[in-house]
Amino acid sequence: MSDLPAQLPVFPLPGALLFPRWQLPLNIFEPRYLNMIDDVMQEERVIGMIQSMGGPKSKPNLAHTGCAGRITAWSETGDGRYLITLTGLARFNIKQELSVTTPYRQVLADWAPFEGDLYEVAPACMPDRHRLVRALRDYTDVNDMSTDWQAVEEAPLETLINALCSGCPFSVIEKQALVEAQTLKDRAETLITLLEMDVSGPEGGTLQ
Repeated sequence: MSDLPAQLPVFPLPGALLFPRWQLPLNIFEPRYLNMIDDVMQEERVIGMIQSMGGPKSKPNLAHTGCAGRITAWSETGDGRYLITLTGLARFNIKQELSVTTPYRQVLADWAPFEGDLYEVAPACMPDRHRLVRALRDYTDVNDMSTDWQAVEEAPLETLINALCSGCPFSVIEKQALVEAQTLKDRAETLITLLEMDVSGPEGGTLQ
């Protein structure tokens, strides 16, 4: 954990989730975030992805927990945008938002609660694939969605869970619950709950 930066630039973006070992492609076009990418490319190439949670558009409220990623692919388009890929490293809690002169926001990161993110998940700690697939089948049937079931069955389980967490149209609060789930098994349980609540309809409730 000591190799991770204490001070972290953050990119608030609702609905865009990053997890350890998961890759997130981003299209960067706002000047303040172009500036951020320029700066981090000269250093450790690490930024924190975090969801915004309401507040003013110019400076939205930040969720308490995000995930840091290292820029592992970078290209510039003819119109000045950056196309980057972040590879997730570990999640963090915000200790404090810093007062900075940069146009982008920076925080002090607390990595300690998520030290386990740095290690591959042991087979004994993996969630139940069959239960997840069953919940997904019910969800796709109710929502009339087509699915590549061969890919679902063959994908590494961690990859499948992260893909569903990122790709399903959950609310910001629901997605934040997925980010904050302590272990991969906890994340899968939260994901299954969200899929089952959608299938059960409005009477199934929502996450608070």
